[in-house]
Amino acid sequence: MWLKKYKPYTPSRRTMVGSDFADITTSKPLKSLTKFLGKTGGRNNQWRTTSRFRGGGHKQLYRMIDFRGYDKLNIPAVVSTIEYDPYRTCRIALLTYADGEKRYTLSWNGIKVGQSVMCGPTGELVEGNRKQLKDIPDGFIIHNLEVTPMTKGKMCRSAGAYAVLQGRDADEIYAIVKLQSGEVRKIHAHCYATIGKVGNEEHMNTVIGKAGKMRWLGRKSHVRGKAMNPVDHPHGGGEGSTSIGLRKGPKAWNGRRVAPGIRTRSKKKPSSSFILSRRTKN
Repeated sequence: MWLKKYKPYTPSRRTMVGSDFADITTSKPLKSLTKFLGKTGGRNNQWRTTSRFRGGGHKQLYRMIDFRGYDKLNIPAVVSTIEYDPYRTCRIALLTYADGEKRYTLSWNGIKVGQSVMCGPTGELVEGNRKQLKDIPDGFIIHNLEVTPMTKGKMCRSAGAYAVLQGRDADEIYAIVKLQSGEVRKIHAHCYATIGKVGNEEHMNTVIGKAGKMRWLGRKSHVRGKAMNPVDHPHGGGEGSTSIGLRKGPKAWNGRRVAPGIRTRSKKKPSSSFILSRRTKN
């Protein structure tokens, strides 16, 4: 992926930085692997707002991604196309298997059309191949990582994301994986992961540039609670630019005292025993 800047013929274009989409090989997705999800506008089935500042946005088709791959063990596949996915920051790749079936998967850094990939123990240790953690040597970079064996990849799926396989425990039942956040945790050795880093890593350097582009993405302007009415936010009300008027500190929009950044993770969460080192504090 390459970034491009624009001529500053408007104030918003002056700071805008976008993608040139040079890595995209086709603009039309495979129709059988897409579906329309619709939009909720941040409302639930009772039409009450559960996610604020949502609404509008361009119509999108969801691409059905294969996050598993273990039902295609030892069947070679070829990368047919590299496509854009409006629901993801990374690119997706269309794989054509030797038995004729086609599936979408997350693209990795250095992917090329015509590249051969495979899921299973017989595949080589190259980028794009999917293996169990017990079959991947220490020090390899991985992505699309499972948390529970034989489920689906749930970690390291956004653009430029990756994890590092650091080693095994004494019984070699669990693998020790270090995430980008600095967290080190144990994951079962039978979990699958894809070798390599997720592609489109330059996405973090793009600049939206204007509010209208966020509206295309379905995001409305985020308003300060202090600027609202008392009925809309605990910080609202008052004449002019006044304080929030709360002795015990700021509140969230629903009245909970989590606005200063209080940790909400439960101390008795079952997965806490698998975390060897907490993520790096900023």
